[in-house]
Amino acid sequence: MGKFKRVYLAVDLGASGGRVLAGIYDGTNLTIREFHRFSNGPVQVGNRLHWDLLRLWNHIQEGLLAASAQLSRESIAAVGVDTWGLDFGLLGPNDELLGNPYCYRDGRTMGVMDEVFKQVSAEEIFGETGLQFMPFNSLFQLFAWKQSGSPLLAAAENLLLMPDLFHWLMTGEKANEMTNATTTQFYNPRTGRWACSLLEKLGLPTHILGNIVPPGTSLGRLRRNVAEATGLPDTQVILPGTHDTASAVMAVPARKGAAQTDWCYISSGTWSLMGIESPQPIVTDLCRELNFTNEGGVGNTTRILKNITGLWLVQECRRIWKQSGKDVSWDELVALAKKAEPLQSFIAPNDDRFVAPDDMPETIRDYCRQTGQTVPGDQGALVRCVLESLALMYRQVLGLLEQLAGRRLDTVHIVGGGTQNRMLCQLTAEACNRLVLAGPAEATAIGNIMMQMVASGEVDSIEDARTVIRDSFPVEEYLPADPASWDAAFGRFQQLLG
Repeated sequence: MGKFKRVYLAVDLGASGGRVLAGIYDGTNLTIREFHRFSNGPVQVGNRLHWDLLRLWNHIQEGLLAASAQLSRESIAAVGVDTWGLDFGLLGPNDELLGNPYCYRDGRTMGVMDEVFKQVSAEEIFGETGLQFMPFNSLFQLFAWKQSGSPLLAAAENLLLMPDLFHWLMTGEKANEMTNATTTQFYNPRTGRWACSLLEKLGLPTHILGNIVPPGTSLGRLRRNVAEATGLPDTQVILPGTHDTASAVMAVPARKGAAQTDWCYISSGTWSLMGIESPQPIVTDLCRELNFTNEGGVGNTTRILKNITGLWLVQECRRIWKQSGKDVSWDELVALAKKAEPLQSFIAPNDDRFVAPDDMPETIRDYCRQTGQTVPGDQGALVRCVLESLALMYRQVLGLLEQLAGRRLDTVHIVGGGTQNRMLCQLTAEACNRLVLAGPAEATAIGNIMMQMVASGEVDSIEDARTVIRDSFPVEEYLPADPASWDAAFGRFQQLLG
C-alpha cells in the first residue's frame, strides 16, 4: 500500500445505497478505497414509507469492521457520516428511539404546505429561513406529525437528522450539524440559529432542537461497545459537512483564486443540486421568487442552489424495465440514447408527476403526449429525452444563478456519480454553452474525508484540500458545440416550464 500518514473513514449514505470508504493520504495525494457497499431504500409499512435505520446501522458497523481488519488500526484517525437532508428521527426519554424515521417520499406531507401557509405566509417563512419550498421539507414533515396527533411527537425530547442519528449511535453525543440543519426550513441562515419563532407560530415544539455545531467538530471517540464491535478503540468521530451535497461541494476541484467567482457546481446523482458558493446567504425577494435555497456549506460559506430531479428519472425507468424482464445496463442505455434522434421531446424534470410515479416510462410518455410533443417510443429515445431535458434544466438554472450572483459563470463543475454519464456531461456543455469540468465521481466521500483532514490539521485549509483533490483525481473536460440548435431547443423547453 505504500507509506501514508493517516487514514480517514467516510460513511456515505444515499437514498439508494451506502458505502464505507477509506481515504489514504500520503502527504501529497489522496486515494480512496471502498470496504463495504450496501443497498438502501424506503420500506413500506402499511401505507407509510420509512428508512430501515437499524439495518443501515448494522451495515455501517460491518463496514467499519472490514476497514479495521484490513488496515493498520493505529493509522485510522477518524470517521464521519454524510447522508441526504430533510429526514430525521426522534428520541424520547432515556434516549429511546421513537420508531424508524419517515422517508421524505412518504405521502403524509401531501397538502401540508398549503395548510402551513394558512398560518404563516410563504414570504415570512422564506424571510426566516431562505430555503427553497419543497413539500417534503422537514418543516412540513414536522407539521404532518402534529396534524396526525402523533403520540411520538408528544413524547419526543430530541430531533436528530439522519447523520446526527448515526453520529449519536457512534458516540452517544447528540448534536445537530449545521449543513444538514440548514435543509430543514426551520434554520435561520443569517443568525445561524434555529428559527424558533417560526415553529412557535405553527404550534411546533422547539425544545427538541439541540445545539447546532459546525462541520469539523469532534464528538470524541466511538462508544465502547461500538469500538469493540468494529475494532476501532481510538478512532475519533469528526463531523464532515453531513449533508451529502455540502461534502460534494467541498470536493469541487476549483483552483486557488477561483473560489466564489467564476464557477458553479452540479452535484449530480439521484438529484442534481446546482448552485454557487457564496460568502453570505442571499435572502431576497428575487431569490424567493426564483425558488432558490440557502444551505450551509463548509468553511463558513452558503450554498445558493436549486434542487433538480436528476438521474432518479432514469433510475426509475430502469427499475420498471427490469420488472418487465428488460434489464438494461447504464452503458447500454446511454449507447441506445446516443443513437436516438436528438432534441425531439423534453420534460420538465421538477414536475410533480415525476416525484414517485408507479411507472416512470409511461409517465414520461404521457407528459410528452399531453404537451403535444413527439412521444419517445423506445428506450433510447426515452433516455435521450430525459438527459437532454436535464441539460436544458441546467441551462435554465445557470441563467438564474447568474442573475442572483450578478456575474457570468464561465465554468460548470460537475461532481458525483453523474460524472460517469459522459453523454450527460457533454449535453450539459452543449446546452449551457460553457466549459464543463467533470470529476471527481466520489465527490461526497472525498469531501467528507477532506473535511476530517482539515479539522485534524492534516491539510491547512479548504483551498489546500481542493488542491489535493485536483492533484489526486482525474477531471474530464467537455467543450460546447452547435449552440444554435440548443438555442432553439431551449426556447421550446422554456415554454414547457411556463
